Amino acid sequence: MVEELRRRISGEEFDYQALLDGLREYSRPRDKITNLLRQGEIIRVKKGIYVFGERYRRRLFSRELLANMIYGPSYVSLETALHYYCLVPEGVEAMTSVTGARGRRFFTPVGLFIYRGVPMNAYSIGIDQVELESGRSFLIATPEKALADKIQADRGTAIRTQAEMRTYLLDSLRIDPEGLGKLNAEMISLIADQYRSRKLRLLSGMVHRLGGKDNGHE
Repeated sequence: MVEELRRRISGEEFDYQALLDGLREYSRPRDKITNLLRQGEIIRVKKGIYVFGERYRRRLFSRELLANMIYGPSYVSLETALHYYCLVPEGVEAMTSVTGARGRRFFTPVGLFIYRGVPMNAYSIGIDQVELESGRSFLIATPEKALADKIQADRGTAIRTQAEMRTYLLDSLRIDPEGLGKLNAEMISLIADQYRSRKLRLLSGMVHRLGGKDNGHE
């Protein structure tokens, strides 16, 4: 049974509808789902969202894709995205995202997923789509947006000058200086306008001075 289900569901991450469709030949698919869960052949990440158990896994599941699926609208950002772009040295255990809804936390069998709520006008700018080998994709902040989201999230930081911004980035966040200089200052300025943030305007001016005005992304 599981081999046939594995054949019908190509991705490692799937929802309840895909699971029902994969079990469509059974008269009592919900009982089959209960058995699959009990035997660890599939894992319920959150109600309605699943991954295959280790025995039937073809590849590592995408925590980024799961983050998009668990709560939305959302995209991966903050510490997770900064590490994804190698802008900060340390990885983080929790998957961090930004949402246009209210902030939430989800403790799941595959880890902690944290969502920070932001205004919709700030939410909708600076989002990239990453294609996976499986043909699926997930949404993630651009490097500029991930950094902007992180700065806005740190509400206790009193940054008044570009010099203070540089100290905060290099000492507190441990941002890679070379990566910082490659950011797009004009994109940061647009994000600052949507956030209506003085701190982000300082960031834009600082990146511009570092030579990041005309840099784009590959």
